[in-house]
Formats: sequence, C-alpha cells, structure tokens
Amino acid sequence: MPADAEAPPLLAIDNLRVAIGGRSVVDGVTLSIRRGEVLALVGESGCGKSLTALSILRLLPAAAHVASGSIAFDGTDLLALDEASLRDLRGNRVSVIFQEPVASLNPLVRIGDQVAESLRLHRGATAASARAEAVAMLARVGIADPERRAGQFPFELSGGMCQRAMIASALICRPEILIADEPTTALDVTIQAQILDLLKTLRAEAGSAVLLITHDMGVVAEMADRVAVMYGGTVVESGPVDAIFDAPAHPYTRLLLATVPRLDGPRRAELKTIAGAVPDAASWPEGCRFRTRCPLADDRCAEAPPLRSVVGDAGHRTACWHSDRVAGLA
Repeated sequence: MPADAEAPPLLAIDNLRVAIGGRSVVDGVTLSIRRGEVLALVGESGCGKSLTALSILRLLPAAAHVASGSIAFDGTDLLALDEASLRDLRGNRVSVIFQEPVASLNPLVRIGDQVAESLRLHRGATAASARAEAVAMLARVGIADPERRAGQFPFELSGGMCQRAMIASALICRPEILIADEPTTALDVTIQAQILDLLKTLRAEAGSAVLLITHDMGVVAEMADRVAVMYGGTVVESGPVDAIFDAPAHPYTRLLLATVPRLDGPRRAELKTIAGAVPDAASWPEGCRFRTRCPLADDRCAEAPPLRSVVGDAGHRTACWHSDRVAGLA
C-alpha cells in the first residue's frame, strides 16, 4: 500500500538533538514517515543514523540522552510516555531490527519463545498458538527446519540465522512502523531478497511504514520512497529516491553514490572512495561539517548552510552553498 502524500506523518521527529557527555552527536535532525512509506536513512558509519533510530523508542545507550527536540508517533509524544506505555508500543506497534542480532537475543531463552513473546505479551495469544505462529514466521524469514530451530538457543545458531530470528521477532506483530537497522547485512543475497520481499509484503498487507538504515544503495533503490542522507549528526540532503539517485544536490551524496561499483563501468576500474573519514563529534569543523572532505569547499562553507529546497523541486532539500555545482563532480 503506497503512502498517502496528503496524510499526516505517522512518525515525526523534529529538531532532535542527542548528547553524550554534554556533546551533541545527533544535532537538529528532522524526519517524518507516513503510513506505508519507506524512508531510507543513509550515510557512513558514525554519522548518527543508529542513535537517531534508537531515540524513537528511548533505547539509547546509558551514556546518551535526548537533549532536545520532539518525537511523535501517531500524535503521541514518545519522549513524554512513561515506561509502561512505551512497553506497550515496543514490539507491538513499533518494532526494531537491531544492528547486532547476536547481542540483541537473550542467550538463555529458546529462539521460538523469543519470537513468540510479543504475541503473548501484546496480543494475549496462548503459548501453543504463539509458538505455532513463531515457527511459521521463522520459516518465512528463510530458516530451514524451523520447528527444530525454534527449540534451540541463540548460541546454537549462526550469525545469519540469529539475524533472521530477530527479523521474525520484529515482524510477528505486524507493526505499524518497523525500524530496520542494517537488516540484511549478515545475509547472503538469496536470503536478503527473501527478507526484502517479506518487508514489501508487510507494507502491502498491513500498511506498515519502514525506517530503513543501510549502507547498501541497491537496497535503497529497491525499497525506499524517500531518502535522508546524514553526515556529522545532521541531515545534509533529503528527497524522493529518484531525485537523490538521478540528481544529488549535496557533494557528500554525490560522492557516496560514486563509491557504488557499477556493472556497466570499465573493467578493472579502481573503486572510488571519499577522501578522509567521518570526524567524531569532538572534531566537527565549524560551518558545514563535510567541508574538510569536500572538493567544492571554500571560505563560505565556514558558515553552516541551512537545509533548503532545491530549485524546481520543493520536496528535494539540501544543505549546501554550492548545490548548483554538484552535478559537475566526477
């Protein structure tokens, strides 16, 4: 079911700032997702994508906290909810596929019980019916002999199997929003395709929205309706997936896309990279945070550019003083 462009956002994040030790690591992020929409959040490691996602259900590590901003789900302020109300949402209306599947599963609880837990907790399912649905979901995510695997513990499964079990747990209640943090990283291409098809089915049948965090631009092209590109704790570009791929308006986005290997390129061509590395929050430069790595940077970039609409496309926004020159980058 495609997203209704006129509908209000199901999830709205406004001017979010997450701090660790008094220093902002996510700084002024604004995002929204409508029912049935897939928003891809992309960028190199260390750009703040996972911390942004973990803020939604207040699952941040102990050292981090939301310093300011707002997060609303279906009109409810998530930052103001008590813990009991949050537990009613987690795994039920909002589910998460975590980046570290082995660390996210309870080593002392059998896989089937972990997958079935949400059904028993949120839907009042009996132990027998919840287990049957858990086994069926394990089969849907590509686990062979799901009945036997349901009776095993996480340490008896491979890393890829643990990831599929965690995906099964996240999907079993058919959530309204799925936060998927690198959901297919440890999976081979066959299982990856199966998982992506399952996400598409969830979207079509339940109208679920997906916040997809990934480094895989192929997955973005296949799954996403809109893309938000993060760098240095901020969103530097956002817009429809076609606009981002066909006419990126920020140097970082352009260079990020250029690193993707192409089958139609020259044979034995050297893979492109982005010079330098993402600085940590203590080393962010003044002004545009990408300027120390940007081939277009000049003195004006010492002033932080606002996120503004690209000329001729109000739905496509970029934070760059030189967006009119981005197309010329190799």
